[in-house]
Amino acid sequence: MATVVAVPARLESSRLPGKVMAEIGGRPMLRRVLERCRRAAGLAAVVLCTDSDQLMAEAERWGFPALATSPACTSGSQRIASVVESLVTLAGGSAQDTLIINVQGDQPFIDPALIEAMAAEFGQRLPRPEVLTPVYRLAAETVHNPNVVKTLLGADGRALYFSRSALPHVRDVPPDQWHAHAPYWGHVGMYGYRADVLARWDRLPPSPLEELEKLEQLRLLEAGITIGTFPVEGESLSVDTAEQLEQARALASAFDG
Repeated sequence: MATVVAVPARLESSRLPGKVMAEIGGRPMLRRVLERCRRAAGLAAVVLCTDSDQLMAEAERWGFPALATSPACTSGSQRIASVVESLVTLAGGSAQDTLIINVQGDQPFIDPALIEAMAAEFGQRLPRPEVLTPVYRLAAETVHNPNVVKTLLGADGRALYFSRSALPHVRDVPPDQWHAHAPYWGHVGMYGYRADVLARWDRLPPSPLEELEKLEQLRLLEAGITIGTFPVEGESLSVDTAEQLEQARALASAFDG
């Protein structure tokens, strides 16, 4: 399959405005994301999808194509879906044979090997997945952290639900002991979409669960679209808070050394 990495980004983040242009180790966070994505082998393109003229100009100055999206988009997936035809054209394939990997613009240390693993998983699974996402085992101390998105998995590895709450609930056991009774999985904020599935985004019915949890993948689950998962080691830091931004700045020297 032809593979395109699409990075949705906007300046008006509700929790940390302007975060994608925040300096981390001397470079804007968004530039770090794009450059790390470009290190992955076998990609047709790495593309910024944004409603910001400023971000489009910066991306092109850094050597990346950029596609303009509507400011009305409410999620990264919707932003990418709005330009899916252009992404398929950049891939040089058809919608059924194009993999679009959504990498969030707030993951400054995204591992290129994770992008390659996503493409490999997609390529070897038959029938081709509709949507695929990586998950990782949560440490005990993060099970109840609402800034960490959890994934509840079925026995076959399908994602049954996503939440900021700990899943599953272990009845009659103190919450600080739940991790000893069940595996807890965190969600790496990256999705692999078959392009023809992503093209249906705006035709999916409204999702009350998505609105409640503010997690876009719940729209897919409520619409009956299967989200497959594959396990990876460790997590990829997403910067949603000022504290996480400082954590990223502290980590930068290790990644750049």
